[in-house]
Amino acid sequence: MPRRFSFSLRWLVIGAPYLWLLVLFLAPFLIVFKISLSQTANAMPPYFPTVDLAEGWSGLVEAFREFSFDNYFWVFDDPLYIKSYLSSLKFAAISTLLTLLIGYPIAYGMARAPENMRSYLVMLVILPFWTSFLIRIYAWIAILKPEGLLNQFLMWLGVINQPLIILNTDWAIYIGIVYSYLPFMVLPLYAALEKMDHSLIEAAQDLGCTPTKAFWTVTFPLSLPGVVAGSMLVFIPAVGEFVVPDLLGGSDTLMIGKTLWTEFFANRDWPVASAVAILLLLILVLPIVYFQRVQARTRESEV
Repeated sequence: MPRRFSFSLRWLVIGAPYLWLLVLFLAPFLIVFKISLSQTANAMPPYFPTVDLAEGWSGLVEAFREFSFDNYFWVFDDPLYIKSYLSSLKFAAISTLLTLLIGYPIAYGMARAPENMRSYLVMLVILPFWTSFLIRIYAWIAILKPEGLLNQFLMWLGVINQPLIILNTDWAIYIGIVYSYLPFMVLPLYAALEKMDHSLIEAAQDLGCTPTKAFWTVTFPLSLPGVVAGSMLVFIPAVGEFVVPDLLGGSDTLMIGKTLWTEFFANRDWPVASAVAILLLLILVLPIVYFQRVQARTRESEV
């Protein structure tokens, strides 16, 4: 293969992911950031100034002169947005913890299952993705409503005498988020536990460790990369979740995803909504950077 062709192919392979990020992440981010520096207007689009490339460099400079950070100051001054951020972080953190508590035993059981059964168990975990996310959330409405399947089943067993109020509560949101993102927790945990050397547990037990102590001193530390990966994959999308709190949590639920939808579509305040979205992105960048550092340290320790 000629050197020039090999060099071009190498740059094409390296540049393709960066081009993808440039087009699908950086460009939309810059557009939203530009809108966040604008002001609300009764027009289409509902903000000004708008950058008209036909006017050339002078039009671009004139538009930049009218940009300001007033929307960001407005977000910090309004308690509604602060409460929305804190509420979203609370829901995401608790949901991530619940998902970890439920997903870890599932992943552990999958990793200890016979090898000929593991592929089938993985398929069962990802099976919900074969149906629409929206349909699955609507199914939970039929399950959790007062006359739904759950209350009917519990009353048939004699556990309760009257229906439980679960729908339109925080518990319904936790159930919806945990159910929706459980595979994102199970699969990284399974990948970490499946490649673990189980002879280490036998060695720990031979040295006097009880099964519980062997788990906490050997199994859990070795599965920490999967715990971190699964937690990030659940926590990050859960912070900006909109469908679950809107359908299962009711109108009084305060989360940043619903606040963004209200500002964009109900209030048509695109500049403020864009500022809220930019701040949310900056908040989520921190765990992403932490996750990347943990992965880098893990790879260094394996070398």
